[in-house]
Amino acid sequence: MADNLPSEFDVVVIGTGLPESIIAAACARSGQRVLHVDSRNYYGGNWASFSFSGLLSWIKENQQKTDICDECEDWTKLILENEEVISLSKKDKTIQHVEDFCFGDQDSAEDVEEAGALPKLPVFGASGAEEAAQESEKECPPSESALLEAESQEPAKATGTEPAAAAEGKDAEITSENESSHSMALGESTLELGKTEVAPSEISAQEPKKITYSQIVREGRRFNIDLVSKLLYSRGLLIDLLIKSNVSRYAEFKNATRILAFREGKIEQVPCSRADVFNSRQLTMVEKRMLMKFLTFCLDYEQHPDEYQDYESSTFAQFLRTQKLTPSLQHFILHSIAMVSETDCSTLEGLQATKKFLQCLGRYGNTPFLFPLYGQGEIPQCFCRMCAVFGGIYCLRHSVQCLVVDTESGRCKAIVDHFGQRISANYFIVEDSYLSENVCRNVCYRQISRAVLITDQSVLNTDSEQQVSILTVPPVDLGRPAVCIIELCSSTMTCMKDTYLVHLTCPSTKTAREDLEPVVQKLFNLNTEKETENEELEKPRVLWAVYFNMRDSSGIDKSSYDGLPSNVYVCSGPDSALGNDCAVKQAETIFQEMFPAEEFCPPPPNPEDIIYDEDEIAPEESGFDNSPETKPEPSSEESSSGDSSAVKKEDNEE
Repeated sequence: MADNLPSEFDVVVIGTGLPESIIAAACARSGQRVLHVDSRNYYGGNWASFSFSGLLSWIKENQQKTDICDECEDWTKLILENEEVISLSKKDKTIQHVEDFCFGDQDSAEDVEEAGALPKLPVFGASGAEEAAQESEKECPPSESALLEAESQEPAKATGTEPAAAAEGKDAEITSENESSHSMALGESTLELGKTEVAPSEISAQEPKKITYSQIVREGRRFNIDLVSKLLYSRGLLIDLLIKSNVSRYAEFKNATRILAFREGKIEQVPCSRADVFNSRQLTMVEKRMLMKFLTFCLDYEQHPDEYQDYESSTFAQFLRTQKLTPSLQHFILHSIAMVSETDCSTLEGLQATKKFLQCLGRYGNTPFLFPLYGQGEIPQCFCRMCAVFGGIYCLRHSVQCLVVDTESGRCKAIVDHFGQRISANYFIVEDSYLSENVCRNVCYRQISRAVLITDQSVLNTDSEQQVSILTVPPVDLGRPAVCIIELCSSTMTCMKDTYLVHLTCPSTKTAREDLEPVVQKLFNLNTEKETENEELEKPRVLWAVYFNMRDSSGIDKSSYDGLPSNVYVCSGPDSALGNDCAVKQAETIFQEMFPAEEFCPPPPNPEDIIYDEDEIAPEESGFDNSPETKPEPSSEESSSGDSSAVKKEDNEE
């Protein structure tokens, strides 16, 4: 199928990251013929989520950096005399310095197979992590997470590395029994909280179970691990777009339950809402009044310019010192509410960040943030599904050799794929990592340092184990970046029961390990059980960790790229910010440049308003097969305990 595509489209999109997927969905929704391809065998690019074995394969692939051979060698014959080509890169150079470590018991990891996986063929000369990684290369049905992978592609040959996907015509429903924190599904205009009950106190009182590496491998298909570390602001651009376009029906969300602060070597919970402030035992009555007065001012600071005009040229930290705030309140506001740099953030930027935080409070929970169940990698797939519903064609493992440019007009006319097929289009969207070194030679990229840890307990234990926490660790030395930490519990479907998934992120100054390991050593125990000292016993123990640097291509002007035609648009990878506003703004800007008269991702038509021909049977959703797919199944312990939410699907197939 993929080697016999139609030869003409309106828009060709190369790469399935978040901005590309949003653009593809918007174009398909406005009636354009869309071809969406990716040379990878999974959706999302650097925005993707993986099963544990899929992540091991990704690590191995990026450590080896193997060459990709061309399937078609004579594609140059398709280029005419008045045309020239812009070759695309065959290697993904956006990931560097990948280092993974296992601190858990590995004794029995060699022969472990994932729960729910197909029987494994014998692999000679492989063991341990390599063998676990090779499990992802066998043929197995992709997993489902309230989101449908585009079925117009061929059946996946290596879907173990693909993020979770949902089956056609099946809506996911949260049935979180005995769960102490809320899960939710985005509706047309609101989020609906799942039914919850308080978990039995006996569960939280139990000692942490010993988790081995083999257990993580075995349960690896039941959870997804993100490459990026982001949360969704409840009144951010992405949430608004999900609701407006009704793409939200393909995903489910859980609200972040607490904001933490690291001060004087201790982790504390930050009171955010009015109720939190007045219920807090950390603050004195005077501090509570100070904090409420300042936060009330921040909500409408534009109406009181005389309060901050004299400090516009100062940093936000300097402005806070002039207010009637104690040092602890200044720390909370700077690092946990505004979440801005102590040295680089101006007063206005700090006030804007604080106001944004406060405006997002209370919409879906007591914090401003939401997290998608099964990981951030679900969001690009949600938009891919919308695109496919409106007729978009999807091809994974489908690389593009070059862009074909007409020398007279200077516009791009077509692409040539690895099958040697020439495909024409009016507009071309290319993800930055596909551009060659020649095109990017004048581009100055930044880097993001990332670490992903699997730990055996939370950084701040409370009565409830199911907490989604965000913590900012300020730098020891001024001028260095703060480290943003997001800790996820098992009910987010990103880690197995009795473990936590911890993401650490900061702008790079060195390699990811050099940037982040000092913070990891402060907060976690990296020793094996036998080597653990008494003072380390209280810290969460790291079972497994990976460090890597990711390219930050956001904020680069199109003119920085050499020789790109006017109808070729470049999408950036993930940025270092906590939210997703950059990707949404970029997608909307590019779409409006291509189609200024069209609305960006309008609401879908009401099915009741669609008029079909008398002889035509109304299709359930065009553009998809009804091929059943399997979803990562929660273990029997998870679905019956109070620690996680089980996601059940309903068959709506006709």
